[in-house]
Amino acid sequence: MPKLISTLTKDDTYTKNKQTFTALFSQIKAIKEKNEQRSTSQLEKLEKAGKQTVQERIKRLTNQAEILLLSELAGHQLYGCDLPNGGIITAISTIEDQPVMIIANDPLVKGGTYFPITVKKHLRALSIAKSLNLPCIYLVDSGGAYLPLQAQLFPDKQDFGRIFYKQSMLSSQGIPQIAAVLGMCTAGGAYVPALSDQVIMVAGNSQLFLAGPPLVKAATGEKVSAQALGGAALHTETSGVADYMATDENHALVLCQSCIKHLPKQIPNPPNQPAVPPAYPAEQIYGLIPHDPRQVMDMLAIIARLVDDSNFEAFKPDYGTTLITGFAHLSGYLIGIVANQGVLLPESACKGAQFVQLCAQRNIPLIFLQNITGFMVGKNVEEQGITKHGAKMVMAVANANVPKFTIMTGASYGAGNYAMCGRAFNPSLLFSWPNAKTAVMGGPQASIVLSSISQHKNIDLNAQYTRESQAIYGSARLWDDGIIDPIDTRAILTQALKWAPTQSSTKFGVFRI
Repeated sequence: MPKLISTLTKDDTYTKNKQTFTALFSQIKAIKEKNEQRSTSQLEKLEKAGKQTVQERIKRLTNQAEILLLSELAGHQLYGCDLPNGGIITAISTIEDQPVMIIANDPLVKGGTYFPITVKKHLRALSIAKSLNLPCIYLVDSGGAYLPLQAQLFPDKQDFGRIFYKQSMLSSQGIPQIAAVLGMCTAGGAYVPALSDQVIMVAGNSQLFLAGPPLVKAATGEKVSAQALGGAALHTETSGVADYMATDENHALVLCQSCIKHLPKQIPNPPNQPAVPPAYPAEQIYGLIPHDPRQVMDMLAIIARLVDDSNFEAFKPDYGTTLITGFAHLSGYLIGIVANQGVLLPESACKGAQFVQLCAQRNIPLIFLQNITGFMVGKNVEEQGITKHGAKMVMAVANANVPKFTIMTGASYGAGNYAMCGRAFNPSLLFSWPNAKTAVMGGPQASIVLSSISQHKNIDLNAQYTRESQAIYGSARLWDDGIIDPIDTRAILTQALKWAPTQSSTKFGVFRI
């Protein structure tokens, strides 16, 4: 493959780019750090109860293995109260040489109860587990649904019950599920372990029941203690709901590791060739992200700092040049890259559709690097059939049954978000860089559109769109799987490619010619 030549002058523009990005990234890191903080009284309460923080539980379970935390900003400023991590930690890690999806309630966040965003985050983790064929490990310590918001999280298709539906589907597809009940597990939440393959409970601490003692008394008049109603002894010796009784939390986590040890080993995908580092340091990406989002980002320069030896074989390099398509290796894995270098035109849309078809036919994973303001508008492109050409690319991306991973490197506006495999198009993983912006269009454009309508004269949406398009805003609502440091992009994609299914078949819909 040809090597990309990417000269870089560390001038004033480079310096300003880096300073602007660093300031933005510091803001995001501060939010993540605050999410990890707990008060002294909270920690003392846990210690007295013989419990650990959810972070400590995960570290012990994984034996300090590398952890990819997902959706860390979930719930940020969403409900008028602190909801660190959305009340639940989801992460991909390795236990006993087995890749797993960890889903762990945080009992220090509203008692581990489920807000609507908690449900959404839990469901997303199950979807990722299905996509990457990852066993699910549940560390359960939850009071169930957050009752004041029950109407927003209970009855609909993508609400609380969908967790149980997805667990059932994962089981039917042979994806193992192991639950360690480390505290409260009540009401609907009791079905998380009940639908798991193996269940571990802790003597004296675990409580698993459909209704706790107060509700039982209100419903039947029966007075019963929590342990007598649903403790570890009851469920391991009498009901059979649980399979193992641990003496304490650490013992429960050891038992969990033992269960994982006996799972059929998932064989990692072998790379197509030996891995070679990029020819240029990843840290230079900071200076390549424009401080002014209206400026074009040099995506070939970005690619040169992600792929092996900075080698990239462009597909149709001189046609539809606002879209970069081509082949490369990333940590030895053959990939197809689709990256924006401007607005999508009829030619670039057709080129994108063809390239995606090629990758689908050859079972080559696709990496989408989004920085797109949308499809071109105007009389000329309408005469050329921009809508049907855009639809071809959308059709190809939707139906290509290969692993798809999306990185939001900059703007993501309008239908360009869809054509470049945005959230609605079900990429296996989707991450944002801190500077990413997502909206139906830019704020100034939205203001102009509305000002042309009589009842919306003098409305300025710029401030609203600026706030709502920010990466922090979108990540809080799970529009992505997390905001990442750009220099971690290569490592994250490597892990994803290592476990992504490789064999597939694709059937496309009707392409309008």
